[in-house]
Amino acid sequence: MAVRTPDPDPNERGDDGTPRDPRGFGRPGHPLGDGTFGSPAPGNAANPGWLTDVELAEARRRLPILYVEAVPVRTDGSGQVTQVGVLLRATPMGEITRSIVSGRVRYGETVRDALFRHLENDLGPMAFPLLPPQPVPFTVAEYFPLPGVSAFHDDRQHAVSLAFVVPVTGTCEPRQDALEVTWMAPEEAASDSLASEMEGGRSTLLRLALASVGALR
Repeated sequence: MAVRTPDPDPNERGDDGTPRDPRGFGRPGHPLGDGTFGSPAPGNAANPGWLTDVELAEARRRLPILYVEAVPVRTDGSGQVTQVGVLLRATPMGEITRSIVSGRVRYGETVRDALFRHLENDLGPMAFPLLPPQPVPFTVAEYFPLPGVSAFHDDRQHAVSLAFVVPVTGTCEPRQDALEVTWMAPEEAASDSLASEMEGGRSTLLRLALASVGALR
């Protein structure tokens, strides 16, 4: 499961150009701290809910990590799914795989805000995703570090993922570690050939997404 972790927010700065933490650290009476858990170091102040590599590794050893995942789709005038967007990603090992929009939910962040943030990060600001006021996942995927426990596997961690189907109406220009978005018919998205290019059980998740909107035949 090559899941992208949350990205920095370099634009979250105060009027004087210094990093600003929306949780209040860094204001008078709220020092930045020494980087211990819950008290961000100055270098991480601009990233709300951001964990250092050490903190993240420690959390992954002890706790399930909450993710959101999204299958972007295009629909016709009657709301039927006509195309499915699948991301092309490069893994840290240099391998090219197919995936979907995915990322962690930050501390203090609503599921809807996390979903919108990752959609914008992966698909670009002009994708214009259509999110309802209260998004409802089509399934909850549980990723385990040991294969065979469920259909989903992530050797780094135990992760719980809320998965959504999200219509997009704009132009998708991939950012972050997504190389491109390939739009394909639902039949192609559910094919065995595409499944062989996806990791961690994502092909199962994609088929569940298509089934939830009546596009799997």
